[in-house]
Amino acid sequence: MEINVHLIDGLLPDKYGKYAPANDIKNGKPIISFPIKLSNIPAGTKSVALTFTDPDSIPVCGFEWIHWTAANISPEQLEIPENFSRTATKSIVQGKNSSASPLLGDTDEDLKVGYNGPYPPDNTHDYILKVYALSEILDIHEGYWMNELLHKMAGKVLDSAQITLPSRA
Repeated sequence: MEINVHLIDGLLPDKYGKYAPANDIKNGKPIISFPIKLSNIPAGTKSVALTFTDPDSIPVCGFEWIHWTAANISPEQLEIPENFSRTATKSIVQGKNSSASPLLGDTDEDLKVGYNGPYPPDNTHDYILKVYALSEILDIHEGYWMNELLHKMAGKVLDSAQITLPSRA
């Protein structure tokens, strides 16, 4: 399985992160998800899941920031278009991102599930996009936490791939 995300000069395009146009940022959070191209999905795949996290956030906030999780994407959806997190109409179930943490006190419910783009505060961060080909459609509901997704995927991963997507501070 392979993942392709278009980078500009080795970086995630600004429009999907900290330097997005003002109308694509809500309460300081970029909300337009980037396009993803998938290939070589294994035969027998019933659904696709993804996680998009920032391990470079650990020294900044003490944990790996969750920017996006999604499950039950059709394996026929080889091109996940820009803004898929907000516009998908087919069966996609999205999880909470780190903005949903009760420790952060963010009250905007619209920003707690789905894509929150990169916003590195200190220097360029390497964000990790992992995509999983699954043998089942998961029994999981909108607003799950990432750990629930990982538990539900156990024993069902046919293949996986990851790509590092740097985004500038």
